[in-house]
Amino acid sequence: MMQAVMHVHMIAIAVGIALFMRWLSYDSGPSARVSQQSWQLRWTKALSAFVVPPLFLLMTAIAIVTMGITSCHAWEGLLSYGISLAFVLLAGAIWLQLSWQVMKSQQTTSQYALKTFHTPLGSVLARVIDMPFAFSAQVGFWSPELVISQPIVRHLEVEQLTAVFAHERGHAHYRDTFWFFWLGGLRRLTAWLPGTQSLWQELLLLRELRADRWATQFVDKLVIAESLMQVVSIQRDLQALKLTEDSYAAFSMPALQSRLEQRIDALLSDEVSAEARVEGKQIVPTHWRAIAWSLTPLLTIPFHH
Repeated sequence: MMQAVMHVHMIAIAVGIALFMRWLSYDSGPSARVSQQSWQLRWTKALSAFVVPPLFLLMTAIAIVTMGITSCHAWEGLLSYGISLAFVLLAGAIWLQLSWQVMKSQQTTSQYALKTFHTPLGSVLARVIDMPFAFSAQVGFWSPELVISQPIVRHLEVEQLTAVFAHERGHAHYRDTFWFFWLGGLRRLTAWLPGTQSLWQELLLLRELRADRWATQFVDKLVIAESLMQVVSIQRDLQALKLTEDSYAAFSMPALQSRLEQRIDALLSDEVSAEARVEGKQIVPTHWRAIAWSLTPLLTIPFHH
């Protein structure tokens, strides 16, 4: 009986811990401005707050499923096992659905011709879509393809087009489509947790800030800011491509005006300093430690019997 009750208590405690961690994250979450906190600090806080609670719940469910149904008081054992199994199966179904969406997105974009662009960055291969809106993105999973629309090719100068390509290379460098595929699954799995949507939007914004920063190694930040303004000024209709936000990482991410201003402010500010780089080296491992902590429910498995 104790084992069954323990499993029920594990679920209740895990939910309580997840809610408490999300509550703690509100004071240091998406409301912080670039001018107040470095993007590295914002990224670490947002990623930890977003990932740890759902991952802790998922690991608890996997631990209970692995331990199996207890023999005492079958209804309690079945209840805890059933809840946990349903949660694990739901997670699997969500990632299967996202995999299907990524595959469909790749099939949609693969219909368009590949074109080679010769830029100061070297030769850039991209699929050019013949549609009347500005769009540039990495589409796919681990090795995504660059997709751009005709208006970007027509209306941007070579220097500005190079800035767009540099930004997209930043997404490819950080494997953003791969990592946000998994993050998108956690978002859907625990949409009921407080702050999920606001943290998700924060991560999307910080993803773009990170790619902008990476691009400044190769292109002047003023050119990137100018390119961003030009691209977002052209009306977009991403639904025409049937893409989901889990399957692409775009230079012209749909955003509120305030978030566009944050990207511009970050580009124009002198935030990249020695102090910021030292701070970044100190805090980057923090979210990995937090994520590792969320795996601790698996440690209960060897002590089950």
